[in-house]
Amino acid sequence: MTALLLLAGLLPAAAAAASISCYGDNGQPVDWFVTYKLPALPHNLKELKYMYVDGNSGGWREGATSINSTQGAVGRTMNQLYQGNLNELAYLLYNDQPPSDNGGLDSTNRGHTKGVLLLNRDGGIWLVHSVPQFPPHAKLSYSWPPNAGKFGQTLLCVTFTYSQFQEIGKQLTYTYPQVYDYRLEGTFAQDLPELLHAAKGHHVDKGPWNRRVTLTSRGGADFQSFAKFNDFQDDLYSGWLTRALGSDLFVQFWPRTSDVLPSNCSGPFHVLNVVELAFPDSAVPAFTATHDHAKWCVALNSTWTCIGDLNRNRAEEHRGGGTLCSQMPALWKAFLPLITSGSDFLTVAPTRHSIS
Repeated sequence: MTALLLLAGLLPAAAAAASISCYGDNGQPVDWFVTYKLPALPHNLKELKYMYVDGNSGGWREGATSINSTQGAVGRTMNQLYQGNLNELAYLLYNDQPPSDNGGLDSTNRGHTKGVLLLNRDGGIWLVHSVPQFPPHAKLSYSWPPNAGKFGQTLLCVTFTYSQFQEIGKQLTYTYPQVYDYRLEGTFAQDLPELLHAAKGHHVDKGPWNRRVTLTSRGGADFQSFAKFNDFQDDLYSGWLTRALGSDLFVQFWPRTSDVLPSNCSGPFHVLNVVELAFPDSAVPAFTATHDHAKWCVALNSTWTCIGDLNRNRAEEHRGGGTLCSQMPALWKAFLPLITSGSDFLTVAPTRHSIS
């Protein structure tokens, strides 16, 4: 009898452990979170500090640890892959700049897009991020890439039910990601054929060359996924998002590329490039967009916030990519105050750097 009671007491914990979820900085499952890895300014050059927000945090908080630790939100979430039973999981790792151990894999014709899908039959996560050479292969362990320590980065994690991953897979056939590691076998492959197509490098072959879909998180939050293929041949933000969201947009992106697009005020809604950012009510000093590799936008006339893949430059008008958008006030109130300066042009020398 004692043994049976003991076993019964363990069952809820075992069931909870079986659910793949985003994990917050407090070590508990969350519906979604954003970590904003801070640029390596003098005060945090070696610390890999980050800011953190989720639906319950009440705004930005300083990260619980360094972003390369398995005790923070990103490390805890990714350790479900690195310490999990791969026979019970499906996963897909993609990055236009995959880890350096891929032998110089050429992804210039693929989408400019980075992310992680990790799931079991109960559900899983979509981690949309801006970090080059991240994450490591599933056979390795969690770590932060050395080349991603200098600049700012964003990582948005959302927990989804199993049924949503077929739609996410369809979106990836538009963004055309460079997949460098995946496992989709057995019932996963049968249930999620679109995801398998994307993993194998298939893409849409006829227009329309863009697609918008509503995805609902496990906790009931709606996200709008915007995905475009190479043949869309326009800027994601000025060519689509402003009209789709019905708002002016401030856009933060990596401006150290060739042929950066200037702010666009030609249409009914404007796209304004971010120049300088700061976290209010924190000790983090202000920093410029030239120190920030993150890719996000925030609406001026509504509560839309989007976190995704694409920069604003000529080349990426002709590459796949996308963004994940939400009207949650908690997210909008976190991101809009970050902008301290915008511009109708960026006076940045068009010099190519090692990340994009």
